[in-house]
Amino acid sequence: MEHNENCRAKFYCCSCLYTDNIFLEEYKIHVRYISEQQFTNDYQMVLRNIGCVTNEQFRNVTEKIEKEIQRRRLLGQTSTERTAFISEFYKPLHSHVYVLQESYLAPEFLEIVNFSRSEDANVEGLLNLIESLAAERTYRFPVFTKEFCRNLIEELENFEQSDAPKGRPNTMNNYGILLNELGFDNRFITPLRENYLQPIAMLLYPDCGGDSLDSHKAFVVKYALHQDLDLSYHYDNAEITLNVSLGKAFTEGNLYFGDMRQVPISDSECVEIEHKVTCGLLHRGQQFHGALPITSGQRWNLIIWMRSSSVRNKLCPMCNKTPQLVEAVGFADGFTKDTLVQNTEQRTCSIS
Repeated sequence: MEHNENCRAKFYCCSCLYTDNIFLEEYKIHVRYISEQQFTNDYQMVLRNIGCVTNEQFRNVTEKIEKEIQRRRLLGQTSTERTAFISEFYKPLHSHVYVLQESYLAPEFLEIVNFSRSEDANVEGLLNLIESLAAERTYRFPVFTKEFCRNLIEELENFEQSDAPKGRPNTMNNYGILLNELGFDNRFITPLRENYLQPIAMLLYPDCGGDSLDSHKAFVVKYALHQDLDLSYHYDNAEITLNVSLGKAFTEGNLYFGDMRQVPISDSECVEIEHKVTCGLLHRGQQFHGALPITSGQRWNLIIWMRSSSVRNKLCPMCNKTPQLVEAVGFADGFTKDTLVQNTEQRTCSIS
C-alpha cells in the first residue's frame, strides 16, 4: 500500500497563505494583513472594541502577525529540514503503526467501507450504517480499534518527548504533530483516504468533491490542562474533514457545529456534539465548528483535511477568489495547475 510521491501531481498553495486568515489567539479573531497601513485602517477600531486599546498592544499584534507571515513563507523549507532530521535520527517506539493494516480498523468501519464499495451502494443504505448527527450532513462512526488508538498515542507521546524538531499542526493549535513529517503519509494516510474514506465521501458529499479527493493534510492535535484547552470557531482548509478521537481519558470538550461559511455567523445556530474515543466525525470542511474546553485529562485527535483540486482550483476556500498559485512542497494546500482534474463541472458544496 506504499504510494510513490514521484507519480502524483504537483500541488501548490494559494498566495493568500501569506496574507489571509491570520489568527490572533488573544483576541479570537482571524485577520488579513497586506500592509501595516491597510491593517490599521481595517482592524484598529475592531481590535480596540475587543480589548486591544493601547498603541503598545497594537504594535505587539502587528509584530506577531509579521512573525507569523515569515513562518508561513518558510514553511516548505523548515518542513523539509524537520522531515529529514526525523527520518535520520528519530527512533520509533511502535514502528508498525506507520503502515496501515485492516486489523487497525474497527469492524463496523470495514462494514461501512465494504458497502460503500459495492455495486449496490447508495446513500440510503449507507445512512443505515452510520450515525447522522444534529449538525447538517455531519456523521459519526467507529474508525479504529481501541488497541490501535492506544499504540498510536504511545508512539506520538514518544515523539513528543524526543529531541526531534516539531512544527505546529496549524495556525490555531499550538500542540500536536504534523503526520507527514513523521512519515505517515505514503503508507498510512494516503491509502486510508484513497481506499477507505473516498468510497464513503463519494456517496455523502458528491457536491463537495467527495468523488475527486486527491490530496490531504493530516495532523494530530493535543488538548490538555495548561496547554490548548479548546479551539475557537473556524472552518477548515478542506473540502471534507475526518476528525477521529484517539483518547486518552478526558472530561467535557464537546465539539460544536454551525452553518457553512457562506452563512453569516450572526444567522448561524450551533449544536453540540459529543466526541467518542475511536470514532470519527465526518463533515464538510467549510462548515463552521469549534471545540469546547476539556476540564481534565488529555485528548488526542487525528484530523485529516481531504481536498479536491477539481473543486478548489476554481475557488480558493480561504480567500474566496481564483487561486494565485505559489510553489510549495508535498501536497501543499491541494491546488494544481490542471483545472480539468477528474471533474470539470463547476460545483458548489451545498449549504442546505
